[in-house]
Amino acid sequence: MGLEEYFVIGMFATFGVLLFTGFPVAWVLAGTSVIWTAVGLIAVDYFGADLWFDYGSSLGLLAERIWSLVDNITLVALPMFIFMGIMLDQSGVAERLMTNMVKLFGAVRGGFAVTVIVIGVLLAATTGIIGASVVLLGMLSLPVMMKHNYSKALAVGTSCATGTLGILIPPSIMLVLMADRLATPDASVGDLFLGALFPGLMLGAMYVAYVLGLAFLSPRSAPLPEDLPKITPEVIWNVIKAVVPTAALILAVLGSIFFGFATPTEASGVGAAGAMLLAAMNRRLTFKVLKDSLKQTTRTTAFIFAIFVGATAFAVVLRGLGGDRVIEDALLGLPLEPTGILMVILLVVFLLGFFLDWVEITLIILPLVAPVVQSLGFDLVWFTILFAVCLQTSFLTPPVGFALFYIKGVAPPEIKVTDIYKGVVPFIILQLIGLALVFSFPGIVTWLPSVSFQ
Repeated sequence: MGLEEYFVIGMFATFGVLLFTGFPVAWVLAGTSVIWTAVGLIAVDYFGADLWFDYGSSLGLLAERIWSLVDNITLVALPMFIFMGIMLDQSGVAERLMTNMVKLFGAVRGGFAVTVIVIGVLLAATTGIIGASVVLLGMLSLPVMMKHNYSKALAVGTSCATGTLGILIPPSIMLVLMADRLATPDASVGDLFLGALFPGLMLGAMYVAYVLGLAFLSPRSAPLPEDLPKITPEVIWNVIKAVVPTAALILAVLGSIFFGFATPTEASGVGAAGAMLLAAMNRRLTFKVLKDSLKQTTRTTAFIFAIFVGATAFAVVLRGLGGDRVIEDALLGLPLEPTGILMVILLVVFLLGFFLDWVEITLIILPLVAPVVQSLGFDLVWFTILFAVCLQTSFLTPPVGFALFYIKGVAPPEIKVTDIYKGVVPFIILQLIGLALVFSFPGIVTWLPSVSFQ
């Protein structure tokens, strides 16, 4: 191996070691960059290494990249969608949906779990805040399912996995970040939103099929309630009243993008205003709620942008050390066909999801592998959605699956960690099956962007 290869491996190894010290990821990324900036300068000055590592040009490029973050109109959508999700969490929409849909689906074996999935899909299409979705679904559904003697694993697995759909189903903050990192018209935010819609809904449908199938094969996992609710016209009308406002907000945000009425950034403003309107309609829009929502939005946005800055420094230094060339040569040098190389990339992303959060994987790995994938002739939107579906698993795979920690925090005492792990395993398998379907049938992703009016 040459000097470049050793430096790239050493930089990633340093990042991995520092990550386990417990320091915030943003500081770990920035600290790794500082350490290897010093190593790069020493290598150039004292060993005559053939590296693109000029202190002045690197510092200027870093400042330019950081400025481009705050000057990027696409990223304006990020705090707007975050605010939209937090405000919806405060609006009482989910509580109304749960109260009324339980009465509609409760008479079906496994109906309570199906209710959770349907509500989770609706919430996913209005918010990309995974922590809020998982916690909210857990708080609303686990007591109900435990009361009706549902399997602990099924109850907690359904709530946990469904709450993570918001990271894939648009409007998703992950897709906004991906579009920014790719920085190409071949994979705009609008294209990624439209491309992710069918895969996200497909995963939701697969969850429903799994729950109904398990309830049929193992009735004890999801018993019928003893007090079967009666489905009356009043129950149906209440469900309609609960669903229509949420559906209208989804149509306003995604429909405006699909029909070309608004850019994703403009649609994010519509979504934020719509979420406030729903909160006002439910009499939840108080000064305290607005203040808390703005404060939480600021904290979440600042957290993401801090990682942005650290990842930008990491990327600049990695490029200076020759990381782009090393990774491209390593992938193209594999004795595999292009499809095999793509499968290796997805396997690496899946394994990284056991130890890293989706933010780090998106900001560091995606920009490195996307040019290679595009050079192999693959559609960039299709690959990015494959990448996103693969990252779905990172929320559920231990030891760093954040959804596992979220659900444990709100689960009843009788639900143990082992119940959570048992519950999420079938959904991880379903996610991998969904990944295989998207891989085998690219039209699931590419058709909708091809017919949109944006």
